[in-house]
Amino acid sequence: MTTTVTPFLMFQGQAEEAMTFYVSLFEEAEIESLEKYDDDAGDAEGLVRLATFSLQGREFICIDSPVPQEFDFTPSMSIFITCEDESEIDELYAQLSAGGAVMMPLQPYDFSLKFGWITDRFGVSWQLNLQPND
Repeated sequence: MTTTVTPFLMFQGQAEEAMTFYVSLFEEAEIESLEKYDDDAGDAEGLVRLATFSLQGREFICIDSPVPQEFDFTPSMSIFITCEDESEIDELYAQLSAGGAVMMPLQPYDFSLKFGWITDRFGVSWQLNLQPND
């Protein structure tokens, strides 16, 4: 039996822009597939029907909802990133928080050398954690 667990992100017209932004932030990242709605789809034409991208070897699926939704992303589900050095966490925090919202500022906490929790400009929640050096 084959079982996979893949994060699935539903955007409302920003899927391609978001995944292009995300893959630009990580060294090991790429858009693996991108299928858009064609001209037969009416108002959905040009939206992402189904796409896959990977960040550091983790595959994600994303779409644009072809119909407006009354809900969006929630911070209760987030992408957790473990960074190996301070310059990496600082850069990711700056890039991901630009145009978004800060829920926990990037700083030391009792549970972490340096941690930040933000929502990016697309509404996706990210937790960034600095890995202690052993």
